[in-house]
Amino acid sequence: MNAPTIPYEMEAEIALIGSIFLDESVIIQSADILVPDDFYDVKNRLIYKTMVSLYKEGKHIDPATVLTSLSSAHILEQCGGTDYISKIADFSYSTANVDTYIDLIQNASLRRNTIYTLNNLAQKGYDNKTGVFDYLENVEKSIFELSSRRRVDSFRTIKQVSKEVLKNTEKNATMKSEIIGLDTGFPSLNRYTQGFQSGQLIILAARTSVGKSAMALNLALNIAEKNKGGKASVAIFSLEMSAEQLAERLIAADGSVELGKIKTGKMDQSAWVRFTTSCSKLGELNLFFDDSSDSSIASIRAKCRKLKADSGLDFVVVDYLQLIESDLSSQKASQQEKISRISRNLKLMARELEVPVLALSQLSREVDKRENKRPIMSDLRESGSIEQDADIILFLYRGEYYNDPTAIKGLVNVIIAKNRSGSTSTEEGLKFSFTGALQKFMEYNGEGTV
Repeated sequence: MNAPTIPYEMEAEIALIGSIFLDESVIIQSADILVPDDFYDVKNRLIYKTMVSLYKEGKHIDPATVLTSLSSAHILEQCGGTDYISKIADFSYSTANVDTYIDLIQNASLRRNTIYTLNNLAQKGYDNKTGVFDYLENVEKSIFELSSRRRVDSFRTIKQVSKEVLKNTEKNATMKSEIIGLDTGFPSLNRYTQGFQSGQLIILAARTSVGKSAMALNLALNIAEKNKGGKASVAIFSLEMSAEQLAERLIAADGSVELGKIKTGKMDQSAWVRFTTSCSKLGELNLFFDDSSDSSIASIRAKCRKLKADSGLDFVVVDYLQLIESDLSSQKASQQEKISRISRNLKLMARELEVPVLALSQLSREVDKRENKRPIMSDLRESGSIEQDADIILFLYRGEYYNDPTAIKGLVNVIIAKNRSGSTSTEEGLKFSFTGALQKFMEYNGEGTV
């Protein structure tokens, strides 16, 4: 009978190192989870240890810096020399699979350490010189240390937490504004939410073509412009529109220039002035677009981590939730399971990055079959998980969409269906005026826009 093989994942170790060479921001993600000793192969362990050191020193990580560091430490030959590192760096890896590489390496490491620990404990069990209770205590301690490697966050005492509450409350009490989060640019929405706050997952849902993408862009523009003296950083992930299309819509809303005229370039002198002025103004804001085809939650999280490390990050927009690729590869996984995993990961990302995340969501067609077309929680596609994970749920309702003869042209109701930090709205919701040609939302005062 062949001896059992020690658990290790050589390919995953090499792939992770190669992914870091491809995109050094991957180290931000891996360093929180893996330590050098998690690598089985000595060469890979030393290379990864060097990468972590470069990261902690704030230096760039690439083949040249790693080779220089290894050479300076006189361990280059232990790491396979220049040829080994060049071979890894020259191979094509997919950073979209980084989470998988990390999981494989960590799982193998935990298994190895468990085997080593239990074997060691078994050997000590034969030593009659050690008292049985001392032995059992050592077993318990060793098992606990293994369990702690899962990096479960430790408890915080009420004394620690209450100090944080006191500190935050005192800070908020000195503020002249009632807004304690990010100013959304819409006073009525601020009154209900006190501004979008750190760690929140905000869902904005509506039927197709009601205006949810336009509302999301209006919020992104307002937050970038009205917070931190116009220096707030906003990341916008669009899984349907290109960066150019997003910019056109933002310019239309900001400069009050019809979107159609921006696309054709056919506009009068006044519109040209507003257009060029808006282009210049928006160029000074910290708005970052990602319209890449890689729409996995792992990719979105990695890019947000890198942006926060490089330029800061205050707000994230994802358009839209149902288009994000799930990390559940099983063909047996239902759409509800996939959406549940995505919404949970978005919430965890918001908490980890300490920023509010706004995710757009489609409503099911069931809303169109009812007499009362105003959205409710159950109209969210795969609603259970989204409803559970979200801190705030906003619905858009536009009577025009359903050819309601009593509907006011351009009136959109923003219904606050869930709000962990405050109250919800009535069924009628908050009233906004939406000008489709300008992709612009403004608060409605009963006579027009304000």
